Amino acid sequence: MSPISIKTKEEIEKMRIAGRLAVDVLNMITPYVKAGVKTEELDRLCHDYIVNVQQAYPAPLNYKNFPKSICTSVNHQVCHAVPGEKKLKNGDIMNIDITVVKNGYHGDTSRMFIIGKPSIRAKRLVEIAYECLWIGIHQVKPGVDLSVVGKAIQRYVESKKCSVVQEYCGHGIGYKFHEEPEVLHYFDPKSKKNKNILLKPGMTFTIEPMINAGKREIKLLPDQWTVVTKDHSLSAQWEHTILVTEESFEVLTLGEGEEVFCP
Repeated sequence: MSPISIKTKEEIEKMRIAGRLAVDVLNMITPYVKAGVKTEELDRLCHDYIVNVQQAYPAPLNYKNFPKSICTSVNHQVCHAVPGEKKLKNGDIMNIDITVVKNGYHGDTSRMFIIGKPSIRAKRLVEIAYECLWIGIHQVKPGVDLSVVGKAIQRYVESKKCSVVQEYCGHGIGYKFHEEPEVLHYFDPKSKKNKNILLKPGMTFTIEPMINAGKREIKLLPDQWTVVTKDHSLSAQWEHTILVTEESFEVLTLGEGEEVFCP
């Protein structure tokens, strides 16, 4: 296990810039997310914006041979769905995951989109996923054991009769796309992961719980990237990049005018 990186003031400022760029991509693409659009078209628009307008680089592109610049996970797709010929339709829910690299540092965020009129169940799942993200974020402050983040998320999600995917987690981030520590979105009293990792100012990591309307079990599709729910139930996810500050936390991927959410 590599040591957990504590960022300098200069590195933190670079991460603030990358974080703002990442959320700016989500804001840019929002008007294009509607019924009839192909997910590969959303990928093309985001890629061109990141490269040509932001003068940055989309971190997913060619990362471990991932073929596109963003992830577009629709309905029962949990994460890492590869953009393609799929057309969005009325009632779909979709996560768009953006990671931008600028000046060598990463900003990573994702957002749920609702296309047209969703089912009551779909709308509520999206809300629960958003609420539990912020419940996790609000646990962050110096001296806290990292495991309390996952414990708080799992407790809330299961109280809403949903489930937390356990195979994927948040991660440290900075100069590297994925750094230590892993940030679990659940709590296993038998696991040593996340236990005895005390948060310190200067740590940066993502919190990105994947929440299923049905059971937590998942499977990987033959493309070796797209993850789906085994029971075909809907899945939802939101993600922010977090900095541990001297007092509590800073969300590095908040949009302009966007405020910290208190569930």
